[in-house]
Amino acid sequence: MIKGRKILVTGCAGQIAFPMARALAKENEVWGIARFSDPTTRRESEEAGIRTLAIDLENPDFSDLPRDFTHLLHLAAMVQSDDYDRAIRINAEGTGLLLSHCRNVEAALVMSTTSVYKPHPDPWHRFHEDDPLGDIMLPMSPTYSVAKIAQEAVARFCAREFGIPVTLARMGASYGPRGGLPIFLMQALMAGQPVTTRWDPCAYSPIHDDDMLAHVGPLLEAASVPATIVNWAGDETESIQEIVAYGAGLLGIEPRIEVREVPGASRGSAADNRRRLAITGPCKVAWRDGMRRVLAELYPERVTATAS
Repeated sequence: MIKGRKILVTGCAGQIAFPMARALAKENEVWGIARFSDPTTRRESEEAGIRTLAIDLENPDFSDLPRDFTHLLHLAAMVQSDDYDRAIRINAEGTGLLLSHCRNVEAALVMSTTSVYKPHPDPWHRFHEDDPLGDIMLPMSPTYSVAKIAQEAVARFCAREFGIPVTLARMGASYGPRGGLPIFLMQALMAGQPVTTRWDPCAYSPIHDDDMLAHVGPLLEAASVPATIVNWAGDETESIQEIVAYGAGLLGIEPRIEVREVPGASRGSAADNRRRLAITGPCKVAWRDGMRRVLAELYPERVTATAS
């Protein structure tokens, strides 16, 4: 765990960033920026000991934001949009403006996504950091791949231009009590909706909040000029179909899944973990254990310690 540092976390109201910023605030001075369109999220952050500023990366005003941070965790992202220009302005230009402001940090972790890889016909293919980049063609976020590739290019430029040690961490399928792909699937089933996926099987590498928090320090230590690029995903690869079947079994509901093929889209989103293993060591939360813990917290009346 990082201690005694001054850390800026972007998107601190979000699913990944809030639990991370909350944990780091116990031993560090943590500042969090976000739009805070919902005032309850800002209050929640401040109650967790995070110093907050409302800043929109589409048109950021950093005049009240200090420049003396030791570390930057840039976790904010615009995911669901069909406006390519706006998505690039927020994800790419916003990243450049932020890194320029924070150019004196000892290290910056910029979160990208495994959605930057060119589609592969094998659903079990584990994307390696050296694989070709491209548009994964996700229906619910058509701009995401393009905007995040643009973000990576800007972050790589800033590392070299300003001498900022940077780690570009390509996030896989994160999950925890605040959500993430495996949990969103379960919430859809609990709402009476079927899970939709683009292939059978459709593979992912899920990673729990606890492992992500444990990886932050090593990933920051691995930051470099030029930027270090690494997949940030779990050590196990499993299909959406198996994840849904297991979660539905815990909840006692039917695992309803509909396959809606997207022509040309990647059939899976699993990540090669070898480079990350060399930096962080292995994950400690097996996906089945993590799913059980999260679902027991969210649905205690359904998931018990003896559920199978």
